Amino acid sequence: MEYAYSMGATLLAYLLGSLSFAVIVSKAMGLKDPRSYGSNNPGATNVLRSGSKAAAVATLLLDGLKGWLPVVLVKWLGGSYGLGDGTVALVGLAAFMGHLFPVFFQFKGGKGVATAAGVLLGISGWLGLATLATWLIVAYFSRYSSLASLAAAVFAPLYYLFGDRAAWYVDKNILVVMIAISALLVYRHRENISKLLKGTESKIGASKRGVKKAGQ
Repeated sequence: MEYAYSMGATLLAYLLGSLSFAVIVSKAMGLKDPRSYGSNNPGATNVLRSGSKAAAVATLLLDGLKGWLPVVLVKWLGGSYGLGDGTVALVGLAAFMGHLFPVFFQFKGGKGVATAAGVLLGISGWLGLATLATWLIVAYFSRYSSLASLAAAVFAPLYYLFGDRAAWYVDKNILVVMIAISALLVYRHRENISKLLKGTESKIGASKRGVKKAGQ
């Protein structure tokens, strides 16, 4: 039964992750489909390019929530069903993969930064905050959202390892999933890496005209 509960929780996490809130929120607020402009990425940063900060914030929070919620629910309720850190790792990965490859949106999803942050916050609030602080610091000084995301992706597993026996106890399953998520985040940003190297990546707060030109 424990195996069935674990697989059920993983499936539900994937389905929750498959809700592309960038598209849902944009449609609900009468905005263009975020897959049709800017970077064509269904994520909060691209939604911000629509000019609606409210839509971008809503997308960011909801994308983060769908990563946080399944992890926290398994941690809170898992003991009653014999679910441990292995299932925590599985549901975190499933929610993230749902965002990247959403079954409800032809398996064409976003890059997963907010959802990954939600997963980390679910695993440990301190771990999530340290990773978010890294994103904010890099974003503030570089003005590149993509560079900040890449830095956060690289440092998250390191923070998890460094915090062993001080803030938490490292679980091998969770560590492997964190490394996998970080690797996928870097891979999903491969076009951004190329633009960063060429000096054509759009900065946070860039004009719509500049964003359009950079995305051509």
